[in-house]
Amino acid sequence: MGARPTPERLSLLLGLALLMLATVPRYLVGGHGTRLNLILMALVAVLVVASLQWRLLAAEARARLPRLLGRLGACLVAGLVGMGAWHALFTDFIGWELLISHATTLGLLLHALWLWVKVPR
Repeated sequence: MGARPTPERLSLLLGLALLMLATVPRYLVGGHGTRLNLILMALVAVLVVASLQWRLLAAEARARLPRLLGRLGACLVAGLVGMGAWHALFTDFIGWELLISHATTLGLLLHALWLWVKVPR
């Protein structure tokens, strides 16, 4: 319960917030108002937790965060390329809102896996 926040956790929280934002157009286009409201409420909760994690980070941990966010951005771009290639090869055009949602999901998964492999235990 008393674990110290880490910049890795914060980068994952920010990635989760981006993932939630990426699903908003999908719910708008699909007319899923209830799901949209739920995802927006969850987004607010994630952002509150992320801001609390930021405040609890030590100065040296905050210094590591820009590199982690750069890695998150690279993973999101890799997710976009990967999902773009996947959908170009194996599916019909599905719409940009679904592509962005899938790409962000893959990017966040890649970032989490990269952190899992790189973080010393």
